[in-house]
Amino acid sequence: MTAESDVNPKAYPLADATLTKTILDLVQQAANYKQLRKGANEATKTLNRGIAEFIVMAADAEPLEIILHLPLLCEDKNVPYVFVRSKQALGRACGVSRPVIATSVTIKEGSQLKPQIQSVQMAIERLLV
Repeated sequence: MTAESDVNPKAYPLADATLTKTILDLVQQAANYKQLRKGANEATKTLNRGIAEFIVMAADAEPLEIILHLPLLCEDKNVPYVFVRSKQALGRACGVSRPVIATSVTIKEGSQLKPQIQSVQMAIERLLV
């Protein structure tokens, strides 16, 4: 784990350990329910199409600038977004063996994940206050 000071200050808001675990668990479930798009380009597409519930980005993406268009787009579209520390952990949660720098949990009618998604959205909103 990197020290608090090692995280790029542009990676805001950054989820704490508890919220990170909750988010990664939900990302994993979303992958099982086919409600997940992996990668910065896919995340951008879900935002443009208006089907993103929230966006998760890796604070250790190198260079971070490759995903910094996403927070701007999220604010534009009023979609919650959050950073987690590790692209490796985000990749594992997405069900792939490689690191993932950004992912989008997408909207699905009648999804069983709706309550968890809403609770994570509210937790992210609180970080942004």
